[in-house]
Amino acid sequence: MDLIRTSRALARDLAPLSFGDPVAHVYNPLDYARRPFERYARRYATPGCPVLLIGMNPGPWGMAQTGVPFGEVTMARDWLNVEAPLAAPADQHPARPIIGFACPRREVSGARLWGWAKARYRTPTRFFKHFFVANYCPLCFLEAGGRNRTPDKLPAREQAALFDACDLALRRTVAYLRPRFVVGVGAFAEGRARAALGGADVTIGRILHPSPASPAANRGWARTMERQLRALGVRLD
Repeated sequence: MDLIRTSRALARDLAPLSFGDPVAHVYNPLDYARRPFERYARRYATPGCPVLLIGMNPGPWGMAQTGVPFGEVTMARDWLNVEAPLAAPADQHPARPIIGFACPRREVSGARLWGWAKARYRTPTRFFKHFFVANYCPLCFLEAGGRNRTPDKLPAREQAALFDACDLALRRTVAYLRPRFVVGVGAFAEGRARAALGGADVTIGRILHPSPASPAANRGWARTMERQLRALGVRLD
């Protein structure tokens, strides 16, 4: 199953799920930002790429706006060239509106990840010969006050159905891309990859998350991340 069919199946599987307090709003960019996401997947998902990088879930200023994993607006639009019209969730948080590629806010994590890719590989074509970037969970969870709530903070009863659907989508993604390495961007993504891919013929590991909330990431994320990739056996040609 290719990534387009996988993403559409995942969106269908997640549609019936509900989430209680403190989650007040749930955004699914696989629905309202399907066009840019599918443009990204069609253009850049190449079976046989060595490394699949897996993030946790969208941030309100990244994939939630653009449909692209870690999709900081300027990098998604100007370097990846995946800009496309999108709709918006019916139930939006007033402080976290979806305005797509016109969003003036920058997502630091996405700017760091894609900025590193641009600095090292110069062109998307060169980068995607080595890597593909996806998110484990496509949903963005917002509390009433606007705070982003990550999937690891959800109650176990809500995690169960969510993780079942996302695990299946990850297995389908790996079956299609056939990477040699599946690398979690942060501990949560690594843990979910290990849970979902038990028995798969892949090397699973982790790199430091580029979040500005991480003191280590603020002290030279790219250098640390490259060292971690090399330790896993990933070549950075």
